[in-house]
Amino acid sequence: MNKNSNCRILVIKLSSMGDLFHPLPALRSIKEQLNATIDWVVQPEYKELVGCFDDVSEVIAFPRRNLLRNFRGFCKELRSNRYDMALDFQGLLKSALITRFARVGRVIGPSFQREGASFFYSEIAGTKNKERHAVDECKDFVKILGLVPDNDLFPISFKQIPLGEDRPRIALIPGARWNTKRWPVENFARTGAILSEKYNASLYLFGSSDESSLCDYIADTSGYEVLNFCGKTSICEMGSYLAAMDLVICNDSGPMHMAAALGKPLVAVFGPTDPSRTGPYGAETSVLTSDTFCRPCFSRECAGRQNSCIKTISVESVINEADKLLNRNL
Repeated sequence: MNKNSNCRILVIKLSSMGDLFHPLPALRSIKEQLNATIDWVVQPEYKELVGCFDDVSEVIAFPRRNLLRNFRGFCKELRSNRYDMALDFQGLLKSALITRFARVGRVIGPSFQREGASFFYSEIAGTKNKERHAVDECKDFVKILGLVPDNDLFPISFKQIPLGEDRPRIALIPGARWNTKRWPVENFARTGAILSEKYNASLYLFGSSDESSLCDYIADTSGYEVLNFCGKTSICEMGSYLAAMDLVICNDSGPMHMAAALGKPLVAVFGPTDPSRTGPYGAETSVLTSDTFCRPCFSRECAGRQNSCIKTISVESVINEADKLLNRNL
């Protein structure tokens, strides 16, 4: 495709929260080099978040829970613009079908496609290689268009929230979708207490409403004043708060990817998953793993029922990495 072609592109990346950040550097290259307009199809719960991505013009919600009832309206919205191509970053049958509903001629899918999604693609971007980060994997879409993946930018704009609390401001995010990804909440509480005393830091807690018990435990046992926003913010409001943090300590989770995309110094604790594949993407990040023989197992349930791969990561090791980041950035 010719550069500066003024084309309109439909992006399909439906979920999950953290994965939505992975295509952003690739899309910045495509937008700038093709002078493209980019629209994005995503699940309804993430529509507000994608609306904060600077390079996206229109966001279309995919009504996955009520598709039959809302199918006609969904297709009408998809077809309200004529697209020169569709880029399916999801690689599943349902995401590939969306390109058919949109009546797009040129459809490019990812190398990791499955469920027969390739049947609906005109082209596949790159060769399957899972020994690289998901962000770099997304850059295959840039290359197949004859363009240069020339940045590692995550263009996001969250509304600024003025905070009056003392710095450094440290966010603790103890939740994760899998229990096997969760560093013990007691360790988060101890870490927060040590850093609060050591730096006179202001502590903030974030997470979904389902994770309120974790944050409540930290607030009740840390022994220091804590601002507990768990379950009290929208995704974008949480982004606004994270943008004002001096340090984030978290598990492998959606907020981890958000903080990394914002360029925040962060310490991420990893258990059964592989940070070389889905870790935080950024210079100001530190990832801690254990040398447990069975990791990474990518399992939601620990076969040994002990979750030793994440439980054996010590509070002292997290404090050590936090010290390095705080001393470098304050």
